Amino acid sequence: MHPVDPPHPILRISHPGSLPPIKTPRISPPPPPPLHEKNKNHDPPKPSAQKKITCVRVLSACANLRALKEGRYIHAEIVQSGCESDVYVGSSLVDMYAKCGSIEDAWRVFNIMPTHDVVAWNIYLCNSLVDMYAKCGSVEGASKVFNSIPTRDVVAWNAMISGYVKCSSLVDMYAKCGSIEDASRVFYRMPTGNVVSWNAMIVGYVKCDQWQRALELYQQMQREGVVPDSVTFVGVLNACASVVALDEGRRIRAQIIQSGCELDVFVGNSLVDMYAKCGSIEDAWKVFNRMPMRDVVVWNAMILGCVKCGQGQKALELFQQMLCQGMPIRTVVAWSALILGHVKCGQGEKALELFRQMQLEGLPSRDIVSWNAMLGGYAMHGHAKEAIAHVQQIVFDTMSKRDVVAWNSMILGYVKSCSHAGLVDEGVHFFESASLVYSVCAAVEHYACMVDLLGRAGCLDEAESLITTMPCEPSGSVWNALLGACRIYGNVEMGERIAKRVLESDPGNAAGYVLLSNIYAAAGKWDSSANVHRQRLERGVKKEPGRTWIEVNNEVHSFIVNDEEHPQISEILAELKRLSVPMNNLGYVPDTRFVLHDVEEEEKVSRLCHHSEKLAIAFGLISTPPGTSLRIFKNLRVCGDCHTATKFISKIVGRVIIVRDANRFHHFENGLCSCRDYW
Repeated sequence: MHPVDPPHPILRISHPGSLPPIKTPRISPPPPPPLHEKNKNHDPPKPSAQKKITCVRVLSACANLRALKEGRYIHAEIVQSGCESDVYVGSSLVDMYAKCGSIEDAWRVFNIMPTHDVVAWNIYLCNSLVDMYAKCGSVEGASKVFNSIPTRDVVAWNAMISGYVKCSSLVDMYAKCGSIEDASRVFYRMPTGNVVSWNAMIVGYVKCDQWQRALELYQQMQREGVVPDSVTFVGVLNACASVVALDEGRRIRAQIIQSGCELDVFVGNSLVDMYAKCGSIEDAWKVFNRMPMRDVVVWNAMILGCVKCGQGQKALELFQQMLCQGMPIRTVVAWSALILGHVKCGQGEKALELFRQMQLEGLPSRDIVSWNAMLGGYAMHGHAKEAIAHVQQIVFDTMSKRDVVAWNSMILGYVKSCSHAGLVDEGVHFFESASLVYSVCAAVEHYACMVDLLGRAGCLDEAESLITTMPCEPSGSVWNALLGACRIYGNVEMGERIAKRVLESDPGNAAGYVLLSNIYAAAGKWDSSANVHRQRLERGVKKEPGRTWIEVNNEVHSFIVNDEEHPQISEILAELKRLSVPMNNLGYVPDTRFVLHDVEEEEKVSRLCHHSEKLAIAFGLISTPPGTSLRIFKNLRVCGDCHTATKFISKIVGRVIIVRDANRFHHFENGLCSCRDYW
């Protein structure tokens, strides 16, 4: 067999093309042993089988410890003993050099091996070429050697797939696309596969944000009878969490229970995270309570899940339990979750107190999550000017100009604060300064915030102009921000144009259909509104129904428009009727523009009275003592008429009413709202 030249820029290679050069770490002492050459006068002594076994074991230890220096000493001993020509010893030498990063020595040893059987090729490929080239970001070299293997078994195929997947994990950082597609092509060329290859592809898809493909591959895996393991389950649960596929996640949990993997701590963590991100906090609690061992990861996942689902008080209680059970809380994640919990409970002052306490505890208070929690909290609670002062007085003085990731997050928090307060000039100035002064390149999410800032202020033309000059492709969130502004200001012509862009970029975007339908309805174009509604249904696009909930005595009560299911609905409607008299006396006039149905005016007024926000507030009033603050949560933007009505109600009943909608907090007190009617 002809030797294969190593992939080095100064050496020739017998395969087509040239393998990319690899920079490998070198250790100068001692020098590599001379390659074995047969003595012309004397044959080397024949080593015993025990000697060969010993060499293989010692080389394996050097490989696992990455002990290149010791491995070279052993290589010298092997040359002297005559074991170097043995295929198993030679393969072990290749493995040792490759794992220690000396790819050139691995090549040289590989070339002098008398035979290159499947075992030798696989050891070399799996542990040297694929591993080395993949870690260096170049699968091309590994691919060429892979194609030179005369006979490939499942080990070789898995190695090649793993190499592509390793490179695929760098896609986000380096914007190198295509590696996961190469891995997919290799995967489907495999004559047979095992769970390792399936896992490599599923994890690869998840790392590249191709979650739906990960779930489809998992379903195919089941059809072909491949038994999943804990790695499989962690991968597909992450995919379910990312696409909010709750039903699929529940089916996978049933399979996890059958497989016996439910007690695995990584699977348990992924289950809690999946349920929390899908909004099923009850299921997350069930899994959490059944876990025999809970690490800090699952505690943080559960706390963040409670925060996401609006159970801020539960999040605070969990944090206290972490303290009592001796869990390590000197992590920024736990503190940031606690700050978020207070923010989302409407307890901004307590959140600020905790933020300051982080410094006293010796924690890095400049953590991105905690900074954003505070900035977002200020903005969401209507304290935009305080948020801006917070940035100017603290962030600008303490954050490194080279901390690009942190600055990117600061831009988001700052511009969002300006957006909630209508501070257009301040937001535009900071956005422009970020690139000019601090050399921060704006990303898609920054442009989405800027479009939202301009759109809320009625600067629709400026917002559209900004989108057309973006250096990157506008995302659905960017177009949605402008479409939402068209809805607020009733710009039908621009709304039609922008909605077309939204649905072209994301045909499954329910917000595009809903906003355009509402734009038509508000303009009295009922036929056009109905046509858009019909198109959405025909294309199978589901919209999220409006829902409001309130927690009373540790029990969450949920309401929808025209709700008739609540056991106290009669008392709730009676309370609303009672409130209508003093509201009308104070000057409240129902705003029927927010009834987007072609019905009589009287029917519109009746429908306004049964909006979910009003039902939740009325229930809170009849279920809590006088003077108690009410906290309600809405999954969509609060209705304009409900916003006006709540101001009147807060004045009449003398209570603070805090409403958290999809965008921000509204603090109603004595007839006024913290948003100053700008949201």
